[in-house]
Amino acid sequence: MRRVFRTGRDLTFWSLCVLALLVVVAPALAIVGGLLQQAWPALSLHLITATTANGGLQNAILGSLVLCLGVLLVAGPVGIAAGIYLAEFAPRRRGSLLRLGYETLAGIPSIVVGFVAYIVLAQALHWGFSLLAGILALSALVLPYVVKTTEVALIQVPTTLRDAAAALGLSRLTTLRRAVLPPAIPAIASGLVVALAISLGETAPLLYTVGFTDQDPTLSLFHAPLGYLTYVVYLNATLPTKLEHEVAGAAGVILIVFLLALIGVGRAVARWSARYSASMPT
Repeated sequence: MRRVFRTGRDLTFWSLCVLALLVVVAPALAIVGGLLQQAWPALSLHLITATTANGGLQNAILGSLVLCLGVLLVAGPVGIAAGIYLAEFAPRRRGSLLRLGYETLAGIPSIVVGFVAYIVLAQALHWGFSLLAGILALSALVLPYVVKTTEVALIQVPTTLRDAAAALGLSRLTTLRRAVLPPAIPAIASGLVVALAISLGETAPLLYTVGFTDQDPTLSLFHAPLGYLTYVVYLNATLPTKLEHEVAGAAGVILIVFLLALIGVGRAVARWSARYSASMPT
């Protein structure tokens, strides 16, 4: 009787787990399926070889990639360095104040960040609509996620590794580089993937900082508007014609492809880190 009860309890538990998974996966599949259905007529070579002025997405694709690369170069090093400092070096009181700061930043709406960036960067510093203003606005939005995931990843590394390194007489920096960082890299890479995915999906701060243009990006940091995919989705979805709706769906599909590519790169970095960590001499 007890065995039957245990079997029934296990079956109920796993059934609830599968149901919860379906609740998460089903909306995602519905969104992807709806986008593909809407975008299918517009998916062609013309879409990636023509600019938005000619019914394509070339300038928007390149602009989104440039913004994503800029966020990686700015928010990545700054966020990882801040997370390392909080996890390994910050005194308790200073660390608490810094955590309060980035947790507050994480709760600020993206449109407010964009408006502040517009007032400070575009107006006060006279940058105008510019690539650098957009990168800094997006970096401010995603920085808390990079800092938090880096800090948590380092804290979760077993203290025995630090104790063993200290027993060998290694310095704190050497311990961090050889013993602490390698097992934490997969989680840090996951945080970067989340941050880049958030930056790819933002529209509001970019409306204030980079504007929009039908031209390909010039890589000029100042006074140069930029095209990006989320603006195409935002604008074309409000227009009346079927073709514009199809282009909006195609832009959404390309964003999802970029997201899947980011996830793939993050997992590749995690696998490489695991092999590197296992091959390191003890």
